[in-house]
Amino acid sequence: MWDDAFPSFLIGLREGLEAGLIVSILVATLVRAGARSRLPQVWTGVLAAIAVAMSFGAVLTFTAASLSATAQEAFGGTLSVIAVAFVTAMVFWMRRSARSLSGEIKEKVTGALGTGAGVLILTSFLAVGREGLETALFLWTTARAAGESAGPMTGAGIGLVMAAGLCWGLYRRVLKINLTRFFTATGVVLIVIAAGVLGYGLRDLQEGGVLPGGTAYAVDLGGSVDAGSWYSTLVQGVFNLTPTMTWLQVTGYVLYLAVVMTLFVRGVRASTPTPAAPSEPVPAAGPAPGGPVSAVRRRPGWVVPVAVVAVPAVLAGLVVALSRPKPAGDQTVAVSETDCGKGFTAPRPGRQTFQMHNTGDKTSEVYLINPASGAVYGEIEGLAPGTTRDLVATVAGGSYAWRCVPTGAAAVTSKAVTVTGGGAARAVAPVSENDLAGPLGAYKAYVNQRLATLVAQTRKLDDDIAGGHLGRARTDWLTAHGTYASLGAAYGTFEDYDKTINGLPDGLPDGVRDKDFTGFHRIEYGLWHGQSAGELKAPARQLAEAVAGLRAAFPRQKFDPGDLPLRAHEILENTLQFELTGDADQGSGTELATAEANLAGTRELLTVLQPLLTSRAPKLLPTVDADIARLQKLLDAAHHGDRWTPVDRLPTTTRQTLNGATGQLLEDLAPVPDLLEIRKSA
Repeated sequence: MWDDAFPSFLIGLREGLEAGLIVSILVATLVRAGARSRLPQVWTGVLAAIAVAMSFGAVLTFTAASLSATAQEAFGGTLSVIAVAFVTAMVFWMRRSARSLSGEIKEKVTGALGTGAGVLILTSFLAVGREGLETALFLWTTARAAGESAGPMTGAGIGLVMAAGLCWGLYRRVLKINLTRFFTATGVVLIVIAAGVLGYGLRDLQEGGVLPGGTAYAVDLGGSVDAGSWYSTLVQGVFNLTPTMTWLQVTGYVLYLAVVMTLFVRGVRASTPTPAAPSEPVPAAGPAPGGPVSAVRRRPGWVVPVAVVAVPAVLAGLVVALSRPKPAGDQTVAVSETDCGKGFTAPRPGRQTFQMHNTGDKTSEVYLINPASGAVYGEIEGLAPGTTRDLVATVAGGSYAWRCVPTGAAAVTSKAVTVTGGGAARAVAPVSENDLAGPLGAYKAYVNQRLATLVAQTRKLDDDIAGGHLGRARTDWLTAHGTYASLGAAYGTFEDYDKTINGLPDGLPDGVRDKDFTGFHRIEYGLWHGQSAGELKAPARQLAEAVAGLRAAFPRQKFDPGDLPLRAHEILENTLQFELTGDADQGSGTELATAEANLAGTRELLTVLQPLLTSRAPKLLPTVDADIARLQKLLDAAHHGDRWTPVDRLPTTTRQTLNGATGQLLEDLAPVPDLLEIRKSA
């Protein structure tokens, strides 16, 4: 995509032109001095600089890939800030040096001609190496910000090819470019781009836990800006400005742009106004005034070029190999009733990959646990007989054992092993039914209270219809249906009542005219399709009676405590499937009101689960709270007094944003069932 390619194109063009100008000056100076035999030394230095830059890029890519998600955010944020510092220094340096660059390089080359090959190689290496390292770092940060590498790599490649063409034209004197103006103009654009990279880096540091304020949003345009539109994608790709930004991001962006741009512009105005010679940095090739300078060849010509490429590549490989976690893939651990943990020996501290092989005849669950506390470090569910799957976990100093839970059989715990060494391994404390008893009691009390309210509301709806007040009935229907929709976590305990109270006509032989189509949606259909009060009296009375029956039966119904963590995710899954698609609508166009009620029910459920979640994942609820606030804001924007905008009448961009916000909330809620799973014990 061009929006992802443009920043890399600009950095490739500018850095490539800087490096190319220096190489052109080196080559032209040697040619004029009659020292063509020394040209391989220049190209050797250039080759070494390229090798170092590419090795540096490989180290960044592969070492970051081996980090945890949080560490990747912190690592990427730190390098983004460093990249901004390098680019800023480069912009100011080139603004000052454009006029005098040729003279400085010629001086260095003249001094190097009287010395050995190493000095000239070092001169060209240092002249080009800085641009190479800056390019690698900036390209890595822009690729990470874009979330893909094709666009940035393409942009950088085009920029470098164009820079090479410009340098060739300058060398052959077929092009004339005012370099001072070129570097000034591109400097202004790069400062703006660097401000966005700084903001992105600060956000990464917040998500990595290095900086605070990750949920303190200064800008949240998610409700009015479509993040997937072409203009939003362009702004995000080029300038790294997103619809949602924290106060730290905005402050860093504004301060950097104000301070750096002011200093840059002030420096441009203060500089000498005499125009730079368009092609002065590159002297034309021609005969030398002083005769050739011969080079003494003391070793085969291929030795040094091969060495300058091989050494950085080998060093980069060693860095990547030593920094990446060592998998324990050679440690195969048996899983069964009789062999649980067989083959397990104490691993070294760090991130490990265990090959779990089911040697029994039953499908099993397997957990890596702390045998004293029962805390879980990793797990595999549904490991079939005869199969092998990898289990990845981080271990530190402490005691570890395997717990195998074959289907229909007692759990077995292996012999414990002790790992020596430092570090910290994150474990999830086991959850028992007793742990969930308190939250379950609180949630049942909430449901009981809401059911009492619902009984009164459905009776009022019944009275409205019996009295022929259909306008009032529409308002009261929406209120009552919202109350019922806020009880999503309890649907599994309502048994047949839920179908009677909130069933849909899908699958019924006669659809909306089927006698088994009852409850809220049956009344909704009638109220918004012109049916008379007489036609709706029986469904309204049936609904009121069903709600009263549910309230009486609920205290005696079995409520599995393990359902609470599952519902934290499932309520909004149903919202995304039915309400936000409009599939559940029977004419009222109030799907978003139902979605809001579902969100309220999710919020209530998370409230009762808060103590358990906070102790196991302290950062989860603040993130989820921010997601809920954003989704609530989007829903509020569709609520106008007593009316709601139907889903099918929302602008496409608004609907996409709403779906995206719900999807993000679901993604952040996804760990809840695993964190609070009631695990079987030995």
